[in-house]
Amino acid sequence: MPKVSVLMPIYRTDRQYLKAVIDSILSQTFTDFELLILDDCPEDSREDVIRSYTDKRMQYFKNESNKGISFSRNRLTTLAQGNYLAVIDHDDVALPTRFEEQVRVLDSHPEIGVVGCYIELFPHTKIMSFPQNNDQIEQYLMQGCAVPHTGAMIRASILPDNPYEDKFSPAEDYALWCRLIGKTQFYNIPKVLMKYRIHDDNTTKTQENKMTNATRAIHEFVRTEHPDIFQTVCEQTPHIIRLKLFGLIPLGHFRQMGNTRKGILKYLPFIQVKAKQEVK
Repeated sequence: MPKVSVLMPIYRTDRQYLKAVIDSILSQTFTDFELLILDDCPEDSREDVIRSYTDKRMQYFKNESNKGISFSRNRLTTLAQGNYLAVIDHDDVALPTRFEEQVRVLDSHPEIGVVGCYIELFPHTKIMSFPQNNDQIEQYLMQGCAVPHTGAMIRASILPDNPYEDKFSPAEDYALWCRLIGKTQFYNIPKVLMKYRIHDDNTTKTQENKMTNATRAIHEFVRTEHPDIFQTVCEQTPHIIRLKLFGLIPLGHFRQMGNTRKGILKYLPFIQVKAKQEVK
């Protein structure tokens, strides 16, 4: 039985991107894993790409029809044999020591159930850092996704009772982290271990409206389920100041910090100001 199960749902993935992510997984310094690939588009499968590899750690599955990302993630979870589940998206790239470093954290800290990392956006070469310890991550989750899902490793034991929920797709990963608050602890390794590919078919671009609505629903959930954490974050979060010229023409927005609003806007009486908290 492998120690780590790598879970990768795919859907009409660019073949070059798919080869890149598979190569990055097979090149990991930690080798005790199985790679489970689930194709959610049987009518336009990528079986030819998968079958071009001969590594026995790879297994390929297909849904009978398109079932969606939450169904596919949950099915991969049930197929997994490992103690730890490494999540990776079909168009990203794992750096060579990712599994090794995340396994080390989970082996030495039984209280931690989810471990993430920093990620690099490419080809723009921009580093995205995240809060590191559990308290910081829980507070950040009141506003947004504090653990990059494509760079996460999860204890398999915590997922059967906490599946991905389709009603929150395509933000099902963010909803899962919020569901796990208080049930396990989080940690982000302060090091880039994943590369996130930016392209026109990213879910955040193609399903922007659906993502926004799902995020709002998750915020309502955390407001109800974790009122103490949510209130603490609300009290610490700066307000968004939105500016309109003569009350009609949008000029943009900025975060209110200290006396910033008073110091700048007292000289601009013709600008209408509307403030609201960033947390919704």
